[in-house]
Formats: sequence, structure tokens, C-alpha cells
Amino acid sequence: MKIISCIEELRDHLRGQLRTAFVPTMGNLHDGHLSLMRLARKHGDPVVASIFVNRLQFGPNEDFDKYPRTFQADVEKLEKEGVYILFAPTEKDLYPEPQEFRVQPPNDLGNTLEGEFRPGFFSGVTTIVLKLFSCVQPSVAVFGKKDYQQLMIVRNMSKQFALPTEIIAAETFRAEDGLALSSRNMYLSSEERAEAPALFQSLNAVANEVRSGHLDIFELERQAMADLGKRGWKPDYISIRKRANLQPPSAGDMAQGEKLVVLAAAKLGATRLIDNLEI
Repeated sequence: MKIISCIEELRDHLRGQLRTAFVPTMGNLHDGHLSLMRLARKHGDPVVASIFVNRLQFGPNEDFDKYPRTFQADVEKLEKEGVYILFAPTEKDLYPEPQEFRVQPPNDLGNTLEGEFRPGFFSGVTTIVLKLFSCVQPSVAVFGKKDYQQLMIVRNMSKQFALPTEIIAAETFRAEDGLALSSRNMYLSSEERAEAPALFQSLNAVANEVRSGHLDIFELERQAMADLGKRGWKPDYISIRKRANLQPPSAGDMAQGEKLVVLAAAKLGATRLIDNLEI
């Protein structure tokens, strides 16, 4: 595996490749990330991964400096997966001057759910993704469904900018007890780790209610948040949305069987976890 930090060197190595598959990451890789690499290989060749902790998507009170950086362990994992190139730029490589041009997602998609609780987050995500796409110029790129809203925003951005990159969605990779794998799970204490699957259990309970014909989504959301609160969580949201655009479904949508997804974000101790489940 080649490890490259320079954009021009990366382009030189990939020149003439017609089906490059790309998986962008922020490192601290786990089995969920590695499943993305395997999916990428099914859709293209060579496989390129990136590791870059993107300052632009961290808010002023978030954990940019504390974000776990495990570069050597990440390299070993990627080598075992047969990744062709690891693009590992420094901030100076990607931002040789201040990144004053930014991609701004539309308000109805970028300022709801995660965007409401993490202002500016999706602008930071879309800006770095567009820049990485410019560097790698992939035919396909793989993003996980765990970050459901991010996946939708990146997919819409790629479509509206007519980027020659197909966005592939990967199913959420879970532990045996249902907890979605995340780099932030390492912050959980042993007691919190034992409690953490309750978030996915809550999503399943909401989904089952919807499937059984319960149409009062606001009551379902309120009850689910209250139940988590009783267990010691601090939920930001549990929200039932339309898969098509992440807007709240109307009564008519519910009656007509609109495809839905229930999304959640909640703090367990000091760790904020997100998850979702398609209904």
C-alpha cells in the first residue's frame, strides 16, 4: 500500500484509472470502516482510502484535539484489506491557505437534526468531501448509512454539482448486541457500553409502533425520548422522517405508506451517539 500526502503525487499515481473506488475516513478505524473498504472493492478498482481529521466540521466546543488518532494501527488494517493507496494529507496539504470557499447545504436538509445541534457541521463535511473528490477523482465513493443525514447530503451534493462520482451506501455495521460501531464508542465506560445498545432498541420500538399502525409520530418521538431519559440518557432528538428528503411526514404520508426512517442522537455520559433505522 502506498501512503501519499501530496495531492499532485496522488493524482500522478491515479492518472488513467477509470474505476477508482474511494472511502474517506477520519481514521481510528474499526470493523465498520473495513466493511466499507470491502464494499468499495466490489464496485471499483483500485481502492483508495483517506485519513484526515477535518477541523472544519468540528464546532468550538467539540473534540477536534481529543479525536483519537491511531495512524499506525490504521495503516496495518488497511494493508490487510488490500487498499492500494492511503491518502493521508496534513492540514497544510489540504488547506495551504484558509479555506474561505465553503459548500453550504440547503437549509431544509443541512440545518435540521444533526445540523440543528451541530451548526456548521455539514458545511464542513461537504467542503472537505468535495475537496477530497477533487483530489482523488473517484468513480465511486462509499459512505455508511450510520451517518444517514450525511449520506443524503453528500449524495445530493454530488448530483447537483454533476460530479462523476457514484455514491454507494453501506449498511450500518453493528456489534452483536446491536450497537452501531463508531470511533466514539471507545469513550464509553464499561457500564456505559453495556447500556449503549438501548439506543438501537429504542429505534426498533418506534419502528415497530409505526409498522403496527401508530400514526401519531409526535407522541412516539416524545415517549421514546422520555424512556431514554429515564435510563440516564440525554437525547437531542428521536425523529421520524421521510427517507426521500428527511422532512417530517404528514398524516397523508403515513396513511399512504411513505418510506420512513427514524433517526436519533443522544448523550450517554459524555459520549454522544447517533443511530438510525429505516422503517
